[in-house]
Amino acid sequence: MNSLKRIAYELKRHAPFTAFGAFTGIVVMGIVIFINLSGETSHAIFHTLHPAHIVLSALVTTAMYRRYRGGIAAAVGIGFVGSVAICSVSDIIFPYLGGALIGFPITLHVCFIEHTWLITLSALAGISIGLLRPWTRFPHAGHVLLSTYASLFYLTAFGTADWIPLFPLIFLVLFVAVWIPCCVSDIVFPLLFVRKKKRR
Repeated sequence: MNSLKRIAYELKRHAPFTAFGAFTGIVVMGIVIFINLSGETSHAIFHTLHPAHIVLSALVTTAMYRRYRGGIAAAVGIGFVGSVAICSVSDIIFPYLGGALIGFPITLHVCFIEHTWLITLSALAGISIGLLRPWTRFPHAGHVLLSTYASLFYLTAFGTADWIPLFPLIFLVLFVAVWIPCCVSDIVFPLLFVRKKKRR
């Protein structure tokens, strides 16, 4: 299976679960509005979920690469880039762009710049687990849900809006923010570095 077909296959296969995750994100947002959660609490939750997302992403990316090819040094590099860069796109860049396109005030906050050591240590923790135990199935499901909730709490932590009328658009933002980056990070990105013979 060539790279483009692989990408299309994985995106199609993961769309239903990603849609379910986005739906649960809307439910969580409804609860956040109902209990009138403060912006400070949303900040704290985001800065818990985003590093946890990076741990799981690094674990799965590293483990996927190790299953098909043995180089430890390459696995560390791929696990780091595949988690930090792509999780930042998923949890921060896509929600920020989504909020900007919808038209409500939202601030760009890049955690790798603002909290470098926290993000680096989270990635290294995930890489270590991925090297010691190359296990991918359950962590990928957890990765999708963590990504959804991290994206959601980025919106509520750094954006201000009347959320309820925006629920359909928020669902779309959450879906896209999780669907493409998570599949690329967990599956497509590590396999791009695997020889075709090994991949088969």
